[in-house]
Amino acid sequence: MGYTYNYLIVGAGLFGAVFAHEAKKQGKRCLIIDKRSHAGGNIHCLDIDGIHVHQYGAHIFHTHHEHIWKYVNQFVEFNRFTNAPLAYFQGKMYNLPFNMNTFNKLWGVVTPEEAKIKIQEQCRKYAHINPANLEEQALKLCGEDIYQTLIKGYTEKQWGRAATQLPAFIIKRIPFRFTYDNNYFNDPYQGIPVGGYNKLITALLEGIEFTPDTNYFTNRTYFDQQAEKILFTGCIDEFFNYEFGRLEYRSLKFEHTQPACTDFQGNAVVNYTEKQIPFTRIIEHKHFEFGQQPFTVITREYPQNFTKDSEPYYPINDDKNSAILQQYKAKANLYPRLLTGGRLGQYAYFDMDDTIEAALQLAAKEFNLK
Repeated sequence: MGYTYNYLIVGAGLFGAVFAHEAKKQGKRCLIIDKRSHAGGNIHCLDIDGIHVHQYGAHIFHTHHEHIWKYVNQFVEFNRFTNAPLAYFQGKMYNLPFNMNTFNKLWGVVTPEEAKIKIQEQCRKYAHINPANLEEQALKLCGEDIYQTLIKGYTEKQWGRAATQLPAFIIKRIPFRFTYDNNYFNDPYQGIPVGGYNKLITALLEGIEFTPDTNYFTNRTYFDQQAEKILFTGCIDEFFNYEFGRLEYRSLKFEHTQPACTDFQGNAVVNYTEKQIPFTRIIEHKHFEFGQQPFTVITREYPQNFTKDSEPYYPINDDKNSAILQQYKAKANLYPRLLTGGRLGQYAYFDMDDTIEAALQLAAKEFNLK
């Protein structure tokens, strides 16, 4: 049969946008649809009088791949933002990741050697443990003070379960940095698009047909007839009508407000590690772009249980879900017209650079590029 398009791309997030851009360069015609009212997926920004609000949580671009950094910079200029989050616990602020500023605040140590001795003292009590859960794993790796102050409450809120009920493998290692450098990431390239992420998505989708407010599943038969191939970036279990069961996620709720001040917390990201505080962090968006506006916008982030009516965010990669995923992947391989991608299509947590790299690799495979 004759198709109108070479590719139907379900989902206008970063993966779909990068693939569409690369397909257009090869002379392919794409139609992108998205059930949301905007493109960009979770990196979409709201413009509130010049403050670019990360609608679906903080997105800080970072990569150690020079070619990925060059790729995004061809579309939009990036600023020099460096992620240096803080953690609030019982009226005190601690630097993240765990570095010399953190250790000094906790114990009054000044030198790296003093900090290493203190951590060894803290861990010695738990050295004999064969960890059966996340709490025991964390105590063995970092000791009581760091765990109780900066890990326990935050993690239990994030996962909605007691740390003693979470598997040990969630924390494989705890990075300690024995310097006073507050840069959260080790990557050499880091920043935020000047003018927000919407500029990046708009540039990627230039000249490509995009239809928002369109749910693939409400008119699936029609859409399946529109293109030679389908790139599906939604939930892979939904694509196959949950034939092998539903994959599990954690969800999030975002509460955007404008407090009556010009600067709420003096930092882009502050984690709240006490269990009794219901949100996990507050984001102050103006600080992503060094904003000088006479007002501010903040977002409180609340972890939630996932339901069929909520947005999926974090996959729960335990043995049960991994087994279900493998069944869906095997079935997807039986459909020569079907491509899958993105964090939902692959049921994986991807940073933005990983997402772009995966989309470029798929394009290279599809178009026989080197």
